[in-house]
Parts: sequence; C-alpha cells; structure tokens
Amino acid sequence: MPVADTSQLISGVAERYASSLFELALEAGSAESVGAELDRIQAMIDESADFKRLILSPVFSAEDQLKAISAIAAKAGIKGLVDNFLKVVASNRRLFVLSGIIKAYRVIAARHRGEIAADVTSAHALTAAQTNELKAALKGVTGKDVTVNVTLDPSILGGLIVKVGSRQIDTSLRTKLSTLKLALKEVG
Repeated sequence: MPVADTSQLISGVAERYASSLFELALEAGSAESVGAELDRIQAMIDESADFKRLILSPVFSAEDQLKAISAIAAKAGIKGLVDNFLKVVASNRRLFVLSGIIKAYRVIAARHRGEIAADVTSAHALTAAQTNELKAALKGVTGKDVTVNVTLDPSILGGLIVKVGSRQIDTSLRTKLSTLKLALKEVG
C-alpha cells in the first residue's frame, strides 16, 4: 500500500474514533475535561520514549497493550470516559493512531466551539504573551477564534511554522537558511 493511502487510512481511523469520543463526551457534558485529559496523555507520549514505543510497536499483543495502558491511566489518575476509551482503543489494536485521535479530537472540539485550530511548530516554548499575540494575529487573518496547538521542534532553529487549514506559513530559520543556500548556489 502506498504511503499516501496508509496515512489516509490512519487519518480516517483517527477521525472516526475521535468523533465517537467527542459525541460521548458531549452527551456526558465533559467535552472540555476529556480534551484536557487527552492533552495530558499526548504530553506523556511526547515525554516518554517507552510510552511511544508501547503504542507504536506491533510487537506488543493487544492484551499487553491493554494491561499497560490500564496501568498508565490508573497511575496518571485518568478515569471514566477517557480510561474506558483507551481500553477500547487498546483492545482493538489501534493505539498506534492515539496521537492522531487526540489531534482529531482537538479539531472536532474547536469546530464545535466555532473556532479553528492552528498547528504551530516552534523551536522554543512560547510565552503566554506570545501565544496570545499569535492568536490575535491569526484571528485577524481568519476572522475566527483560533485554538493554537504548539509542537516543539528544535531542528527548525528559530521562527515558527503555522498551519491553519490548508494554509502553511513557514518563517523558520531552517527554511530561510535553505532558501539562502539555494540562492547562493544559483549565483555561484
């Protein structure tokens, strides 16, 4: 299967799971708290190579993944709807799309609130003032409230990469240096 087809398949699976979770959370009146718990889970995935390996590796059986995700959720104090959801995802051998599910949930929740989501990649953590300034600038461009999801990537060296819908604005230092390098090759 070509890579594009695989990513579309993963995206579709993630969106279906996220949509189902959001509907259940909405019925329970806990869409915001579920989103907060999913953000905590994503932070744990980002911080732990072992956790990342657990959810991505096909070596672990569904039973092993279920036991591990149950223990992780219990230790992190994750209960109720999100705990049950994680167990269903693990039982169905879909933990490999957990980060995609979390991202899709954010988009669905933002759309429900009348917001749009912007994925921002930064070399360094943004301060609250920088985040607010970025939200205001994006609101001026889009005309809607914007939820900002920041990912840290030191390899971009500086600047930001902002994705809103199908638009991407890349002001990263890495891209600027690459452009300059190409321009110098053409001159020389």
